[in-house]
Amino acid sequence: MCRICKINAISRLAIVLTLLWGILTFPFVAKGQTLPAKSLPGKLAAPSKTNLRPDTIPRSPILPLPMDSTKGLKDSTQKSTDSMVQRIDTIRMSKDSIDAPIHYAAEDSGIMVIPTKEFLLYGKAKVNYTDLKLEAATIQFDQGSQLVKAYGALDTTGNPLSKPQFTQGEMKSVSDSIFFNMKTGKGLTKNSFFQEGEIYVNARDLKKISKDEVFASRALFTTCNLDVPHYHFRTSKMKIINNKLGIAGPSFPEFEGVPMPIGIPFGIFPLSRGRHSGILPPAFTASPDFGLGLEGLGYYKVLNDNIDATVRSNIYSFGGWMVNLNSKYLKRYAYTGNFNLTMQRTRSLNNTAGAKEEFNDARSFMINWTHSRDSRARPGTSFSANVNFGSSRFNQNVLNNPFVNFQNNLSSSISYSKDWKGKYNLSLNFNHSQNNNLRLVNLTLPTVNFNVVTFYPFQKKEAVGSPKWYEKIGVGYSGNLQNQIAFYDTAFNFRRLLDTMQYGAQHNIPITLSLPSLGPITVAPGMSYQETWYGQRIVRTWDSSASKVDTTIQRGFFAARQMSFNLGFNTRIFGTYRYGPNSKVLALRHEIRPSISLYYQPDLVSRYYSRVQVDTSGRTINVSGFEGGLYSVYAPGQNGGISFGIDNLLEMKTRNKKDTADKAGKKVRLLDGFGFNSGYNFLQDSFQLQNFTFYARSTLFEKVNITAGALLNPYGVDSLGYPVNKLVFDPARFKFGRLVSGNLAISTSFSSKRKDGKKAQDRNLPTDPFMTPDEQMRQLQFARANPAEFTDFNIPWNINLSYSLTFSRVLKPDYSGFTTQTFSSLNFNGDFNLTPKWKVGAMGFYDVSNNRLTQLSTFITREMHCWQLSINVNPVGIFRSFNITINPKSGILRDLRINRARSFTTQQF
Repeated sequence: MCRICKINAISRLAIVLTLLWGILTFPFVAKGQTLPAKSLPGKLAAPSKTNLRPDTIPRSPILPLPMDSTKGLKDSTQKSTDSMVQRIDTIRMSKDSIDAPIHYAAEDSGIMVIPTKEFLLYGKAKVNYTDLKLEAATIQFDQGSQLVKAYGALDTTGNPLSKPQFTQGEMKSVSDSIFFNMKTGKGLTKNSFFQEGEIYVNARDLKKISKDEVFASRALFTTCNLDVPHYHFRTSKMKIINNKLGIAGPSFPEFEGVPMPIGIPFGIFPLSRGRHSGILPPAFTASPDFGLGLEGLGYYKVLNDNIDATVRSNIYSFGGWMVNLNSKYLKRYAYTGNFNLTMQRTRSLNNTAGAKEEFNDARSFMINWTHSRDSRARPGTSFSANVNFGSSRFNQNVLNNPFVNFQNNLSSSISYSKDWKGKYNLSLNFNHSQNNNLRLVNLTLPTVNFNVVTFYPFQKKEAVGSPKWYEKIGVGYSGNLQNQIAFYDTAFNFRRLLDTMQYGAQHNIPITLSLPSLGPITVAPGMSYQETWYGQRIVRTWDSSASKVDTTIQRGFFAARQMSFNLGFNTRIFGTYRYGPNSKVLALRHEIRPSISLYYQPDLVSRYYSRVQVDTSGRTINVSGFEGGLYSVYAPGQNGGISFGIDNLLEMKTRNKKDTADKAGKKVRLLDGFGFNSGYNFLQDSFQLQNFTFYARSTLFEKVNITAGALLNPYGVDSLGYPVNKLVFDPARFKFGRLVSGNLAISTSFSSKRKDGKKAQDRNLPTDPFMTPDEQMRQLQFARANPAEFTDFNIPWNINLSYSLTFSRVLKPDYSGFTTQTFSSLNFNGDFNLTPKWKVGAMGFYDVSNNRLTQLSTFITREMHCWQLSINVNPVGIFRSFNITINPKSGILRDLRINRARSFTTQQF
């Protein structure tokens, strides 16, 4: 018989046997019951779940239909209300029947053995039953025992072919053979491979006792996803609970097939998805200054769906310790926040020669709180908090975190705001600033701001025709109220705290007028009234006996007022220079934005100024009694003149090298902005020409960011640095005055092309929208402190450089002259690949002003596919340390590490 005829005969036989299977499966059918729908080839249909026993259902007699004796027949259109017929249908199900459809398929053939109630599939067989899926070379089903057997096969070369694959829910396994009972849900497999979460398991014998629980005997488990893993753990017994827990008995690691002489007595691996409570294991450390220690020991607790808490601690043998409590709370569409409390005792050996105390002891604390409310929770209002408050020496006492060690400023802000339909807005702010070097703390509580958006009092409600000029007069208001307290944390005293309290308020009423443009010139007239309230006034007098200036603070209510009028003009001028057709540069475009403003300020504050002698030579200066207050003081005397400035933008257009037909070319900004501002006061009797402010900013070659600024005074100075009414301004010689202050910032970043071809934005890590700014900053600090754990081997090399310079001339506290303060620093960060698997890098901070390297961190890392080796060394800084860590990359085995760390202090606490 030909093969095609044989296949057709088998198909016809399969249809006949399917019908016989249905008859055998449902042998008992009550009279009047319709048979279930015939199963199509490839599907075994289950009977209805109705299972009514005949002996438990009361049967009603079948009542005869009433007949009309005169007609002999009942009218077919008449509806009978005197009688009815009730028929009960019952089903008896076979004990070995299935409770759900079975979908099957086979590439070769299927055989049904009716006497033994067996069904066999050959050749890439597939069976789907409820949530079970089975694929194998051969599948055998015994209906009597509900047992499924699956086997693999070998190809012509003797290699495995179509190994049995069993899937139930999220658990999938590949085995040499599978035995599974469909009624009990239990099974046994041989030489099975399966994955649960991040764990890959190979078990000689695997026993499934329920849907979610399996036992493994003589198993190997690893987190390496290669066919031949780099490492694995060998254990004699293991239990896995799906999506919950993995437990292993005594386990011994093997690397590249080589057994290690060490082992672990047992292993517990959390497999739960989502949040769950648990112990946080510590890491061992040793330091000659702090002793032996355990770092990171703690506990994570899920309080409810919206709040969790993490407690971590560090303990050292010399008596030092640290306890950290971190809690995150979140309610979608309402609020999110994070609270962090850290308390520590830093106790280290006193290495000072001749010291009486054996240990240096310091206690410190830090409180961090961030909170933000969703704008949809209460439209029109907002509340947010970012609090960072603690001991001035806390950052310096944090071990092995050089970036935190050099953070000398802390700031906090708690704010609430409310808006009234865009017409008025109110904000309340509680601010805090802290200088860790000076140990000075400033608290501003509260700061109240109230603003009235510009309104037009003369504007008609219903505009008709062109508006009159006075209808464009706009009036606004802005008010500010402050209350500030300052103290040194080393000399905190409540009485002194009240003595340092300052309060005040400032009001500003601007009046503007919108006028039509005069061609290319925009005209903007305006006036404003300002009033400032002070809570104190400083009286300065010269003490001839002590040859110094004495200061006296007078408490009370004081007010200063200022009024100003201005008329501004500004325009834009464009110029383009085009190059020849063979030039690589198509054109240069220059944009000039000049501005001129006429202003006048009457003298309303001279009575608050006084001449004070500042040295024995009789020199006097004009000082305001409100200097040193919350608000800046108004300038004395009449002020009227002109202020002017010029801003420039320079662009270049180059030819497209890749597309010669592109006439538009490519725009390149040479200078994003450069210019100057100054003014001339006609009403002053001296120093009429104002200071010149120069600025420039540019991004050269889209790589180098440059920002620069300078302040020039056009007048000369005497021997002590005080200005004299003598101009040194000479534009013909490009001399615009005496340099008073300046700043320069340069930053750049260079890197090679990525090996994987991705762009820089493609490799950015996703941002958690519910992560607080404090948590993002902590992650960034950890990445900076441990760069070896965040290296990218797809970039062969990269380097980042930044340089900053600031200087200024400031008056000495004793008025004896001026001094120049200069700050200059260089930051660098870079790495490169020694080999495709080895990377070396460093980052640091160089203090150019003091000519010393302040901080240096270096690292070496080795990529090992499923493992990583990182070496971090901090040879320069407040704490010198090194750390060597070898650990798996897998999240569930991150605490299974080999760690060696040492730290040394370079300062006394």
